[in-house]
Amino acid sequence: MVTVTLEPEGRCPWDKPVRIAVRGLAPGQRVTLRASLRDEKGALFRAHARYCADAHGGLDLGRAPALGGSFAGLEPMGLFWALEPEKPFWRFLKRDVQTPFAVELEVLDGHEPDTERLLGQTVHERDFLPPGVRREPVRAGRVRATLFLPPGPGPFPGIIDIFGIGGGLLEYRASLLAGHGFATLALAYYDFEDLPKKFDTIHLDYFEEALCYMLQHTQVKGPGIGLLGISLGADICLSMASFLKNISATVSINGSALSGDKAIYYKENSIPPLGHDLRRMKFACWTFK
Repeated sequence: MVTVTLEPEGRCPWDKPVRIAVRGLAPGQRVTLRASLRDEKGALFRAHARYCADAHGGLDLGRAPALGGSFAGLEPMGLFWALEPEKPFWRFLKRDVQTPFAVELEVLDGHEPDTERLLGQTVHERDFLPPGVRREPVRAGRVRATLFLPPGPGPFPGIIDIFGIGGGLLEYRASLLAGHGFATLALAYYDFEDLPKKFDTIHLDYFEEALCYMLQHTQVKGPGIGLLGISLGADICLSMASFLKNISATVSINGSALSGDKAIYYKENSIPPLGHDLRRMKFACWTFK
């Protein structure tokens, strides 16, 4: 009987490594491992890798290199980070951090995952709200956000987490950061509740209000706050760090490091957009869902 085991057992945080092992195979047997999950809109994501069992009929992904598939080489967590959408350009994200993703792991005989027979399978739940993390919706003045606080009495170092184009309120990065000891504010700034539906200019007064909220919170350790942003959110973080006080660190992920096509306003200061020439640009199609 072929069995698939994971250590630690049971549900665990999305960013926590697990050890995947297979037992009950024939010595040297060629198999394919396949991972799949469906997001909250039903979109399917999959990854697979080819392996050979050891002389005892076992397979430990922490020791056995993948021989091909979605990745190759020694990648113990490859079946998770290599997940790709069945529908091209579908964005992988978690909309509700209070429910887990269920990842199905299958062991297939041979090295052709779409034609070979199923030998064994298991379902592994991966969570985005670590044990003990507190989730607190924030509606303070104009600020629309969710604050995640780590377990324990605090105070904790503070982070403001800002996503990019697409709007709304995404919490999955902030919730995981709280599991590592950071009081993290997932901040919305457009297309959420009563916030503007579009975001044409960067008005730093709103983001300063969010910064002040964090600095005044009894569970947040001052005197400085860290910023984490991706894409347009990274540009906002760099603008905040340029004009606002009490910012101790800034992480820019895929930011442009310039004002791009959006003007920046703060009190009496303004920076016009640099603009762009469409005739000299190449585009790749990307769809936000």
